[in-house]
Amino acid sequence: MTLLTPDQLEAQLRQIGAERYHNRHPFHRKLHDGKLDKAQVQAWALNRYYYQARIPAKDATLLARLPTAELRREWRRRIEDHDGTEPGTGGVARWLMLTDGLGLDRDYVESLEGLLPATRFSVDAYVNFVRDQSILAAIASSLTELFSPTIISERVSGMLRHYDFVSEKTLAYFTPRLTQAPRDSDFALAYVRENARTPEQQKEVLGALEFKCSVLWTMLDALDYAYVKGHIPPGAFVP
Repeated sequence: MTLLTPDQLEAQLRQIGAERYHNRHPFHRKLHDGKLDKAQVQAWALNRYYYQARIPAKDATLLARLPTAELRREWRRRIEDHDGTEPGTGGVARWLMLTDGLGLDRDYVESLEGLLPATRFSVDAYVNFVRDQSILAAIASSLTELFSPTIISERVSGMLRHYDFVSEKTLAYFTPRLTQAPRDSDFALAYVRENARTPEQQKEVLGALEFKCSVLWTMLDALDYAYVKGHIPPGAFVP
């Protein structure tokens, strides 16, 4: 791999998103196009909760390694966005409003008892990746946020149009993400453009984003296999 200019590196990152982001997954298309029943939407929300709940832990592992106060202040905002600044606030609390609205018992959701095994393994792999890889790779893995505003807009409009069991209130998680995700991805992209200075570092950055896309894709693979094709593993949520 030859050294890329920052613009060439960004172009390759965006190409990875165009090819590998999970908005292209068949389960995602079914969710947005109203092709799932309520039980299947419940399964999606239940499993996605684990991802949402572990994001602050993932960010905390990186925060502990950041070398400057400026970087730590920037990354700390992500933890506050998800954990909130007091009980009942933040993205994780808003996701529980979604699972509440879908009729899932909150204690059951938070217990994680109904998770698909692949959900647990995929999310844990992401947390471990951010903990164990370089700071540059860890930050680059967050760049799926470059593509999330589009998927959020599609998700909210599609679900409101097709499902009478959701409302703007139950989908309240997504509204702040329309501004938080671009803010966060702008910072991460600028960091990667500035700090990926060798071919090896640029390869590491591209691989980190590919890995993160694979995490999100694998979670939908598992949902599709279990709740569309009907192969629910032992111990997982049974509608």
